[in-house]
Amino acid sequence: MPRALVVVDYQSDFVTGSLGSSYAEAIEHNIVSKIEEHLGSGAEVFFTMDTHGRDYLETDEGRHIPVEHCIRGTPGWLVHGKVAGYQNRGRTIEKGTFGSLDIVGMLNGFDEIEVCGVATNICVIANALILKTAYPDSKVIVDANCVASYDKDLHRKALDVMRSLSIDITGE
Repeated sequence: MPRALVVVDYQSDFVTGSLGSSYAEAIEHNIVSKIEEHLGSGAEVFFTMDTHGRDYLETDEGRHIPVEHCIRGTPGWLVHGKVAGYQNRGRTIEKGTFGSLDIVGMLNGFDEIEVCGVATNICVIANALILKTAYPDSKVIVDANCVASYDKDLHRKALDVMRSLSIDITGE
Protein backbone atom coordinates (compact mmCIF):
# COMPACT_ATOMS: atom_id res chain seq x y z
CA MET A 1 0.00 0.00 0.00
CA PRO A 2 1.80 3.18 -1.17
CA ARG A 3 1.98 5.84 1.56
CA ALA A 4 2.96 9.49 1.51
CA LEU A 5 3.59 12.20 4.09
CA VAL A 6 2.98 15.85 3.26
CA VAL A 7 4.76 18.34 5.53
CA VAL A 8 2.87 21.60 5.06
CA ASP A 9 4.73 24.91 5.37
CA TYR A 10 6.97 24.12 8.33
CA GLN A 11 8.94 27.27 7.50
CA SER A 12 10.73 29.64 9.81
CA ASP A 13 8.25 32.50 9.38
CA PHE A 14 5.46 30.19 10.61
CA VAL A 15 7.50 28.81 13.51
CA THR A 16 9.67 31.58 14.96
CA GLY A 17 9.22 34.42 12.47
CA SER A 18 6.60 37.00 11.56
CA LEU A 19 3.68 34.55 11.89
CA GLY A 20 5.30 32.13 14.33
CA SER A 21 3.87 30.69 17.51
CA SER A 22 4.97 28.59 20.46
CA TYR A 23 2.45 25.97 19.27
CA ALA A 24 4.33 25.60 15.98
CA GLU A 25 7.66 25.37 17.80
CA ALA A 26 6.28 22.66 20.08
CA ILE A 27 5.51 20.20 17.25
CA GLU A 28 8.97 20.17 15.63
CA HIS A 29 10.04 16.92 17.35
CA ASN A 30 6.73 15.26 16.46
CA ILE A 31 7.12 16.18 12.79
CA VAL A 32 10.71 14.90 12.73
CA SER A 33 9.53 11.60 14.25
CA LYS A 34 6.73 11.38 11.69
CA ILE A 35 9.18 11.99 8.82
CA GLU A 36 11.58 9.33 10.15
CA GLU A 37 8.71 6.86 10.57
CA HIS A 38 7.56 7.39 6.98
CA LEU A 39 11.04 7.29 5.45
CA GLY A 40 11.83 4.17 7.47
CA SER A 41 8.80 2.39 6.04
CA GLY A 42 9.60 3.36 2.45
CA ALA A 43 6.93 6.05 2.17
CA GLU A 44 7.51 9.18 0.13
CA VAL A 45 7.75 12.58 1.82
CA PHE A 46 6.68 15.88 0.29
CA PHE A 47 7.29 19.38 1.64
CA THR A 48 5.14 22.35 0.70
CA MET A 49 6.63 25.81 0.94
CA ASP A 50 4.49 28.91 1.12
CA THR A 51 6.23 31.20 -1.37
CA HIS A 52 5.57 34.88 -1.95
CA GLY A 53 7.22 37.74 -3.79
CA ARG A 54 8.14 41.19 -2.55
CA ASP A 55 4.71 42.40 -3.73
CA TYR A 56 2.91 40.17 -1.20
CA LEU A 57 1.10 43.04 0.55
CA GLU A 58 -0.41 44.06 -2.80
CA THR A 59 -2.00 40.63 -3.37
CA ASP A 60 -5.48 39.60 -2.26
CA GLU A 61 -4.02 37.34 0.42
CA GLY A 62 -1.75 40.19 1.55
CA ARG A 63 -4.76 42.46 1.98
CA HIS A 64 -6.42 39.81 4.19
CA ILE A 65 -3.26 38.79 6.08
CA PRO A 66 -1.15 41.98 6.01
CA VAL A 67 2.04 40.45 7.43
CA GLU A 68 4.95 39.84 5.08
CA HIS A 69 6.03 36.21 5.34
CA CYS A 70 7.75 33.47 3.36
CA ILE A 71 9.22 35.88 0.83
CA ARG A 72 11.31 33.77 -1.55
CA GLY A 73 14.98 33.88 -0.62
CA THR A 74 14.58 35.25 2.90
CA PRO A 75 15.53 33.29 6.03
CA GLY A 76 11.85 33.07 7.01
CA TRP A 77 11.03 31.28 3.75
CA LEU A 78 13.30 28.32 4.55
CA VAL A 79 12.08 25.06 6.04
CA HIS A 80 12.64 25.35 9.78
CA GLY A 81 15.02 23.67 12.20
CA LYS A 82 15.55 19.92 12.25
CA VAL A 83 12.77 19.40 9.70
CA ALA A 84 14.97 21.17 7.13
CA GLY A 85 17.52 18.37 7.47
CA TYR A 86 15.08 15.98 5.79
CA GLN A 87 14.03 18.18 2.90
CA ASN A 88 16.65 16.68 0.57
CA ARG A 89 15.11 13.22 1.17
CA GLY A 90 11.74 14.28 -0.20
CA ARG A 91 10.18 16.42 -2.89
CA THR A 92 9.47 20.12 -2.43
CA ILE A 93 6.47 21.95 -3.83
CA GLU A 94 6.38 25.75 -3.73
CA LYS A 95 2.89 27.22 -3.51
CA GLY A 96 1.69 30.80 -3.76
CA THR A 97 -1.43 30.37 -1.67
CA PHE A 98 -3.00 28.22 1.02
CA GLY A 99 -3.48 24.98 -0.92
CA SER A 100 -1.38 23.41 -3.65
CA LEU A 101 -3.01 22.06 -6.78
CA ASP A 102 0.42 20.94 -8.03
CA ILE A 103 0.67 18.37 -5.27
CA VAL A 104 -2.41 16.56 -6.57
CA GLY A 105 -0.63 15.14 -9.61
CA MET A 106 2.34 14.09 -7.49
CA LEU A 107 0.22 12.01 -5.11
CA ASN A 108 -1.70 9.99 -7.67
CA GLY A 109 -1.68 6.31 -6.73
CA PHE A 110 -1.12 6.68 -2.99
CA ASP A 111 -3.56 4.70 -0.83
CA GLU A 112 -2.69 6.64 2.32
CA ILE A 113 -1.69 10.30 2.58
CA GLU A 114 -0.78 11.83 5.94
CA VAL A 115 -0.65 15.60 6.35
CA CYS A 116 1.23 17.51 9.05
CA GLY A 117 2.55 21.04 9.58
CA VAL A 118 1.15 24.54 10.00
CA ALA A 119 -1.28 26.26 10.28
CA THR A 120 -4.04 23.78 11.02
CA ASN A 121 -6.84 26.19 10.18
CA ILE A 122 -5.31 27.59 7.00
CA CYS A 123 -2.78 25.65 4.91
CA VAL A 124 -3.13 22.25 6.58
CA ILE A 125 -6.92 22.14 6.15
CA ALA A 126 -6.69 23.54 2.60
CA ASN A 127 -4.23 20.86 1.47
CA ALA A 128 -5.96 18.02 3.31
CA LEU A 129 -9.28 18.94 1.65
CA ILE A 130 -7.71 19.27 -1.78
CA LEU A 131 -6.17 15.80 -1.37
CA LYS A 132 -9.39 14.24 -0.06
CA THR A 133 -11.31 15.78 -2.95
CA ALA A 134 -8.80 14.60 -5.55
CA TYR A 135 -8.50 11.12 -4.02
CA PRO A 136 -11.81 10.30 -2.30
CA ASP A 137 -10.90 6.62 -1.90
CA SER A 138 -7.50 7.29 -0.37
CA LYS A 139 -7.13 7.48 3.38
CA VAL A 140 -6.16 11.04 4.30
CA ILE A 141 -4.84 11.35 7.86
CA VAL A 142 -3.98 14.29 10.10
CA ASP A 143 -2.22 13.56 13.41
CA ALA A 144 -3.38 16.24 15.87
CA ASN A 145 0.06 16.09 17.54
CA CYS A 146 1.81 17.06 14.30
CA VAL A 147 -0.20 20.15 13.35
CA ALA A 148 -0.45 23.55 15.00
CA SER A 149 -2.08 26.92 14.68
CA TYR A 150 -1.43 30.31 16.21
CA ASP A 151 -4.96 30.00 17.68
CA LYS A 152 -5.93 26.91 19.75
CA ASP A 153 -9.67 27.43 19.14
CA LEU A 154 -9.27 27.61 15.35
CA HIS A 155 -6.94 24.59 15.53
CA ARG A 156 -9.65 22.54 17.25
CA LYS A 157 -12.37 23.75 14.87
CA ALA A 158 -10.23 22.89 11.83
CA LEU A 159 -9.69 19.35 13.15
CA ASP A 160 -13.46 19.00 13.65
CA VAL A 161 -14.19 20.22 10.11
CA MET A 162 -11.63 17.84 8.62
CA ARG A 163 -13.10 14.96 10.61
CA SER A 164 -16.57 15.83 9.29
CA LEU A 165 -15.20 15.55 5.74
CA SER A 166 -13.90 11.98 6.18
CA ILE A 167 -10.32 12.89 7.02
CA ASP A 168 -9.00 10.62 9.78
CA ILE A 169 -7.85 12.63 12.79
CA THR A 170 -5.44 10.71 15.01
CA GLY A 171 -3.41 11.56 18.10
CA GLU A 172 -6.17 13.09 20.16
